[in-house]
Amino acid sequence: MVKEVALELDSPLTPPSSAPAWLKVLRLARAHPLGVFGLFCVLLVMFCALFADVIVPHDPEALQTGPIKEAPTLSHPFGTDRLGSDVFSRTIFGARIAMLIGVVSVTLGMVMGSAAGIASGYFGGFVDSVIQRLVDAVLAFPAIVMLLAIIAVIGDENSSVREFLNSLSLHIDFTLGPLSIDETLDLQGEKWGIPNFLDIIVISMAIGIAIAVGAARVVRGAVLSLKENMYIEAARAMGASDLRIMARHILPNVAALIVVLGTIFLPLAILAEAAISFLGVGVPAGTPSWGSDMGNLSNRDDAIVRGIWWVVFFPGLALSLVVLGFNLVGDSLRDIGDPRLRGGGGPGGASSSGF
Repeated sequence: MVKEVALELDSPLTPPSSAPAWLKVLRLARAHPLGVFGLFCVLLVMFCALFADVIVPHDPEALQTGPIKEAPTLSHPFGTDRLGSDVFSRTIFGARIAMLIGVVSVTLGMVMGSAAGIASGYFGGFVDSVIQRLVDAVLAFPAIVMLLAIIAVIGDENSSVREFLNSLSLHIDFTLGPLSIDETLDLQGEKWGIPNFLDIIVISMAIGIAIAVGAARVVRGAVLSLKENMYIEAARAMGASDLRIMARHILPNVAALIVVLGTIFLPLAILAEAAISFLGVGVPAGTPSWGSDMGNLSNRDDAIVRGIWWVVFFPGLALSLVVLGFNLVGDSLRDIGDPRLRGGGGPGGASSSGF
């Protein structure tokens, strides 16, 4: 027995062969089937948002595209509403508005919230007290009330924010092979097939401010534990500035948390847009939006009283699908990034059940 062990120790050690990338992806997909389903839902909605102009058979704002209040047929897969507008076209274009508001608001909110959270957790003291008291003051209001108040302030026609956005003009000159873009982008009028583009940006900013408050609180908690590590003390002893420490040592270590938070907040941002549009203070009337289509009083009366269910069912189904998809993707990313929830396989590793 001793000889066998000695022979094993004397034998050359061969490094384990690394699995190809596609095999690793396949293993992750098998370990997280709900995440794969969620990713499929997200990609489906993103595809509809990007290629809405090609997919829709009718103009989403056009009237009398078919018989009024027609049930789903081959020519109108989701039926028509009280004005004869095609519900399928409005639902597909609603994906573009929902994704635009979700991506812009989450990007804006996570940038502001992460910056405030890192500064609050790293500096502590007076800076932390000021930022956290502002966060507490905002979180004291119910979410929908806070959102309506922000829209009332920055969404007014004479507000300085709207006047600033009206004055913005961005020239895009981009060439990549056969693809060439030369366009001056301003926020007024219709852009990318979205009417009232400026109103969409204002709503995205309001939702982004609400997201930033929650993100700042979570990121601060992570930074409070990170700044006590020895490598932070070592960097400070070597003369690194506070800005360099936050950018080179703190931010990379909370980047995974920020990504997961983004996947959690994105469906909430889409739900927030649908909620305020449902209340009639979101996107302008007539704009293809899931929330406005479900919240329209005539559509609700038709669905409840007259049994014309399709005018609210399909926008609600699309909204539920995208929220479910992002939630499943966020849960899977959290499980993949948390070593306590990974499947074990070696001594001391976690079991496949996550315990």
